[in-house]
Amino acid sequence: MSAVRRISFSKLSQKDASAAIARHEMLFAGRIGGARAVFAFCDLSGLDLSGRNLSDADFTGALLEETNLAGARLDSASFFGADLRRANLAGATLRRSDMRGASLRGANLIGADLYEADLREGTIAEKDRFGNLRVMQHDVGPSELPDALMSSANLERAKLSGALAVRADFTDAIMRSCKLTRANLRQAKLTGANLENADLSGCVLAGADLTGAILVGAQMNSTVLDGANMTGTLLKHPEAALSNSLPDVLNAHSRWAETDGREGAPADLTGADLREMKSLAHRQLTALIAPNAMLYGLDLSGASLQGSNLAGADLRSARLAGADLRGANLSGTKLNNADLHDARMGPLLISDQRLLPARLDGAQARYADFRGADLRRVKFNGSDLSYTNMLGADLRDCELGGAVLGGAKLPPMIAEAMATLAASDLG
Repeated sequence: MSAVRRISFSKLSQKDASAAIARHEMLFAGRIGGARAVFAFCDLSGLDLSGRNLSDADFTGALLEETNLAGARLDSASFFGADLRRANLAGATLRRSDMRGASLRGANLIGADLYEADLREGTIAEKDRFGNLRVMQHDVGPSELPDALMSSANLERAKLSGALAVRADFTDAIMRSCKLTRANLRQAKLTGANLENADLSGCVLAGADLTGAILVGAQMNSTVLDGANMTGTLLKHPEAALSNSLPDVLNAHSRWAETDGREGAPADLTGADLREMKSLAHRQLTALIAPNAMLYGLDLSGASLQGSNLAGADLRSARLAGADLRGANLSGTKLNNADLHDARMGPLLISDQRLLPARLDGAQARYADFRGADLRRVKFNGSDLSYTNMLGADLRDCELGGAVLGGAKLPPMIAEAMATLAASDLG
């Protein structure tokens, strides 16, 4: 293979790029005159392509430095060997995109969807007239993610084998079944990241922050963890510390709730690990006492949990669809990626004149699904509701003081009210 050859690029204006994108969107809409956008080896640096539909577009080897692609649809697009340094890809969808050898140094991928994206090593080469391969390069080498912002991104089943992601921020990212063999994540931030069943064989995590990360079922053969912060990390399924008693305790509580206290006994599961139960769907668990309990990934769909104390509990990725959580205390809980669609979380009538509202103040509920849920009077003060889906939810009289709602999907009336409030604050 001969020496490296520099690439020459065709510089596109905003007008040129917009015209090509319009034709691409016409193609996807099935309209006459549409054509696939091919930006291979084009210079689109600094252009605004935000919010556009560029699924299946070709950006092979393109220069996209500081390009605005926020919220764009880029599913199955090819970014092989592309230069995306400091590009804005926040909230973009890049499902199954080809990003082999792409440079994402300092890029913003906060909340981006990279499901099954391919970010492995890659090098662009061409054949010369003698049939020999010649490597073609940008100014910076391929497969780079140093300092990239990927917090809350979806990287489930993504391929990052051999990727260079030094100091990258993967806070609260979904990285289930992600392939990270031989990747360099030295000093990366992975706090709260979900790496369940990920392959970290030979991965360098020296000095990385894995506080609260989920590593259940992860392959960690020859993983380098020198100086890594593993505080609160979930490494494996529980060892049956309560396996002989936990089912009995919960059965007794269910009986106590079903008979209005005439039989059975109330359960106090403060700080207990309930993951071994796997499913408590449709169980009668009214007034359960389980603050700071571990319920990660547990199936609680349709369960009766009204009036329960679950403050500080870990309910990440838990299934609570259709559950009765009226009047429940969920203050400070971790609900990232939890499924709460159609949940009943309105106030609980505890006497003729007293209503007990549900509390989610200070909760972490990034990417939680609240579609169609009854959220009347719920206290969300100070909670993180980034990227939650609340479409169709009843939010009448709820409290959202200090809540973080970046990227959240809100019912039209609430979204309009928030926009009006923001405008008045600016005024």
